[in-house]
Formats: sequence, structure tokens, C-alpha cells
Amino acid sequence: MSSDSIKNEEYVPPKVWQWNTENGGKFASTNRPIAGATHDKVLPVGQHSLQLHSLATPNGQKVTIMLEELLALGISAAEYDAYLINIGEGDQFGSDFVDINPNSKIPALMDHSTTPPTRVFESGSILQYLAEKFDAFIPKELAAKTECRNWLFWQMGSAPYLGGGFGHL
Repeated sequence: MSSDSIKNEEYVPPKVWQWNTENGGKFASTNRPIAGATHDKVLPVGQHSLQLHSLATPNGQKVTIMLEELLALGISAAEYDAYLINIGEGDQFGSDFVDINPNSKIPALMDHSTTPPTRVFESGSILQYLAEKFDAFIPKELAAKTECRNWLFWQMGSAPYLGGGFGHL
């Protein structure tokens, strides 16, 4: 088939699209092409202001490492409660979790030190939020700050495929 004939073919989506749940193997159910909660589930709230809902995936570990580094600096306000979101069991589609992250992806963080509580989702956003909240790990000078963010966004887009994501998935 020539490239000209491919260009002339127009994709027409079906009137009623159906998701084939049998397609995709073991992890097909963890990424759905639809949004919203599938079940009611109340998330616990512990004793600390920061509530982390995650799993020990490459992205999930980034936030835990950041929180532990903040604690190692002596920032006691970085104390947190961590709760398992088992993506193999569909916990990420529970109503309270979807309220924190409408994309149903881990990690997600609730900061109860603010009124109203601040929801933060996506690991890069959480890392940046924590660094700014606690004034740590982000340089003040623009060029240095830009270099820091260059590496933050690189690790968001590239590192999972080059490192942990390859071994994890």
C-alpha cells in the first residue's frame, strides 16, 4: 500500500465503542480508557498532615524517597502516613482515591495542613510541590532552578523507561 493511499483512508470511529477487557494481558485492567470511580472506598486519614497513597512502583518510590530526604534534613513537618494502593486489585478506582487523582494513577498525596486540603497527583508534581512547600532541593537562582527542573522532567519522561520501569513492567 502506498503512502498516498494511506493518507486518503479516513478513520471512522464506531458509533458505540467497547473496551475489550480481555485484550492486554495481566495489567490491562490497571489502565482503563474510561474515567471515574468504579466503587465506593473511603481512604484512611492518619495522624500526619501529609497522606501518601501509593505503591512501590518506580513513580511511587520517588515520592517516598523525597519525603524521607526531607525528614533526614530535619523537616519534621514532612512526616507522613503512607497507604498502599494496590493497582492489581483496582484500588486506584475507589471513590476517595479518584477524588484525589481523577486519572486513577499512583502516587497521590493529600496535604491536610492547608484549608481546604491540597490534593497533589503525578509524581513530578508531588516532588515539585514538596520541594517548594519545604523550601528544599530547588535552587533559587533561575539558571540553576531551570537545570534542576530539566532533570526533574527528564526523569519523569525518560528514566522509567531506561531504568525502573523496564524492570518493573
